[in-house]
Amino acid sequence: MRLTTKGRFAVTAMIDLALRQHSGPVTLSAISQRQNISLSYLEQLFGKLRRHELVDSMRGPGGGYSLAKLARHVTVADIIFAVDEPLDATDCGGKQDCSRGNDGKAGKCMTHELWSTLNRKMVEYLDSVSLQDLVDQQRMRELQEANAAKSVLVDRRSGAPESTATA
Repeated sequence: MRLTTKGRFAVTAMIDLALRQHSGPVTLSAISQRQNISLSYLEQLFGKLRRHELVDSMRGPGGGYSLAKLARHVTVADIIFAVDEPLDATDCGGKQDCSRGNDGKAGKCMTHELWSTLNRKMVEYLDSVSLQDLVDQQRMRELQEANAAKSVLVDRRSGAPESTATA
């Protein structure tokens, strides 16, 4: 069981949008270029996100997309379910017909409850992570990378030996 590209791309695109919406609507073509996601695929995803009232669209010059809610009020689960991403570790899709007995009747397999519990835990976790949490993590990562780049530049200017990493 794994999350398909639909869910991954939708979350990535929403992080990109949330990071940049302070300067106005964000175009899908800009997200497409930054995240290397097909524009036509983004159009499909954002159509679903708009129908689930997670994003707003603005037409015309200067148009694009913005969040319909504050990022702290949007969870990863909201995004995943908006794009119809199934989160199911069971073989039966939760229908409890994952095993056939000798009599041919469908029933629950011996591990059905294990996988059903995993489904619930996944949804609980994804529902506990907000888009704002992911935006904050990305900003922290960008800040750390910028600081690391400044350190290297200062080391080069001062003539200090560069540190080398070995694998």
